[in-house]
Amino acid sequence: MAVLGNGKAHGACSLLHAAGLGYGASVALDLPIAVRLLDTPSKRDLDDPDGLLDQVLLAWKNAGYGYPNDRTADELHWAVASKIPARQGLKSSAATAVAAVRALADATSTDLEDAEIVALAAQAQIDAGVSLTGSIDDAWACATPGWKLVDTQAETIGEGVLLESPGPSSEDWYVLLVCRGDRAHRPTLEDFVDHRGAFEQALSALQEGRELVALTWNGRAMLNVLGDGLGRKLTNDALINGARAAGVSGSGTALVVIAPKVSKPTCDRLKQYFENQEDGFTVIETSFLNQIVEE
Repeated sequence: MAVLGNGKAHGACSLLHAAGLGYGASVALDLPIAVRLLDTPSKRDLDDPDGLLDQVLLAWKNAGYGYPNDRTADELHWAVASKIPARQGLKSSAATAVAAVRALADATSTDLEDAEIVALAAQAQIDAGVSLTGSIDDAWACATPGWKLVDTQAETIGEGVLLESPGPSSEDWYVLLVCRGDRAHRPTLEDFVDHRGAFEQALSALQEGRELVALTWNGRAMLNVLGDGLGRKLTNDALINGARAAGVSGSGTALVVIAPKVSKPTCDRLKQYFENQEDGFTVIETSFLNQIVEE
């Protein structure tokens, strides 16, 4: 078995769900994923129930790029090693697509701009049916550090970036991910209509540079979209117990809880609270990935 190409990306969490207003933003998290393109099947089982990786190959071909060594799609195989909890709103699909595109680029010595990688990843997600909007904001967050506010209706991927930021400092904040299992269903666009007000609050907060406020407002809106009563209770309890921000990410089910690093006891108290829940949640402690700002 030969490795033809390697690609990497990382997970992210939502600051503004793109289905709410047509504007979306997600921020990068230290949840790595690595995808390898192989010439024979991997010995490990591949978890790709939506056929996303097949759609990455198709998007690559439709964009005019060739496969390595003139192979056909049937002669290409994948291996994925991921730290991103799947199907919980932490952008595992976007990250997989980004890393797979990078593996294809590596295998064919193709130089791609980040915007081109995001475009291919978004197309693959739409074709696989794993995204309502193409998750362009998610793909940006999985491909690059920090966050970008994206207009999903823009004519090009590059023109769609309205704002960008290095993101909340990883030196200042703990990020706790409360993983509650796979989502039962995905919301439809109609489910978002009655909750524009909360999404508008999140958008205003982002425009003012208050990312953590946006995360909380967006999470509040999404809990209502999803009808997630337990998530609403857990989010409120997190804020009462010292979290500076808390909310569900993406279309659920994972909760993102932010605590200040100046108070380690607060983080420990929050972890203990969630780990002691009867539902048996898994709590992952991670951090933001910050974009380096040039002087």
